[in-house]
Amino acid sequence: MHPARLDLTMALARSLGLLDHLDLVAPDPADDGLLLRAHTADYLAAVKQAPDPSVEVPGGYGLGGEDNPVFEHMHEAASVIVGGTLRAARAIATGEATRAVSIGGGMHHAMPESAAGFCLYNDVAVAISWLLDNTDIQRVAYIDVDVHHGDGVQRAFADDPRVLTISVHQDPRTLWPCTGYSSEVGEGAAAGSIVNLPLPPGTRDTHWLRAYHAVVPQVVSVFGPDIIVSQCGVDTHRADPLGEFEMTVDGQRAAFLAMRELADRYANGRWLALGGGGYDLAGAVPRAWTHLIAVAGGAPIDVVTQVPQSWRTYAEQITAEDHLPVTMGDGGDTEYLPWPVRADADGTDLDRLVDAAITDTRRAVFPLHGLDPESDV
Repeated sequence: MHPARLDLTMALARSLGLLDHLDLVAPDPADDGLLLRAHTADYLAAVKQAPDPSVEVPGGYGLGGEDNPVFEHMHEAASVIVGGTLRAARAIATGEATRAVSIGGGMHHAMPESAAGFCLYNDVAVAISWLLDNTDIQRVAYIDVDVHHGDGVQRAFADDPRVLTISVHQDPRTLWPCTGYSSEVGEGAAAGSIVNLPLPPGTRDTHWLRAYHAVVPQVVSVFGPDIIVSQCGVDTHRADPLGEFEMTVDGQRAAFLAMRELADRYANGRWLALGGGGYDLAGAVPRAWTHLIAVAGGAPIDVVTQVPQSWRTYAEQITAEDHLPVTMGDGGDTEYLPWPVRADADGTDLDRLVDAAITDTRRAVFPLHGLDPESDV
């Protein structure tokens, strides 16, 4: 979660000329009233007091340790992240923009009463709550493509039928936070508002895209959102040290294009794109999120585009890495086999595991939306 991820991303986007025709807006920190939309007052007090050695903060708030270390001005830093996401949401809601990106956002693990998974405040939950209460937006489709399950956002809106939470992630039996099974679908009036698509370790671009297109567009089309909010974590990359997917920047770019297309088709183009996970500091994250900025900005760049030497020199100085990528892609394969076409005779065990995951999710969720889980119509 080093801030260099964001610095290197913006530097790469700038060196490619992507920022020349975009509006860059500096956010204000979110105040307590906004943070209380997603968190308890006791937790806010604990975050504010934690850096003070003279104050003993009670346990149970998830603060401290490797995942959520205590540091000076942590409340202020986390509040700016929330402010950035909220500023982007407001720009869309007021018509100032149709699409907006907050790459510092996407802190999807933070819970109402505790920090979790590097996340202090849940900017996603704050922004969605604000949109529903203060604008004409009545239905929000949240799509989370981080390798880890979007558990904090799912919990925040588990009983709210106005919010559709979709998470495509690594099988919870193999990765923290160990939640996000296909059987988690919501209850009562919100039944079907939770969609989880857990995929096996080793999932490649073709697997991921096949699975996404077999589930996500169908549910979104029936739900009919007024806006799509995406958590675009890129720890699905094959070089990421925490996840076990084998995706490339090419596949991640294809995912961003697919989410923008959904926004164009079902939400009048309104798309709020956020960052999230991604821990291959210089190799994957800056290129992937530069593609995100390009896609959201309406000017996608080709994966064969050369990475500017000026950026490579800067990144080497920042990270001390000397094997940086030379193009904006990895040579990945994004030509997937659409569901339900099968090639079982030639398929691998991984192919069959991915198809089993697709089937499980469709059978769990589709009937709740009036969809036939066995049909491609």
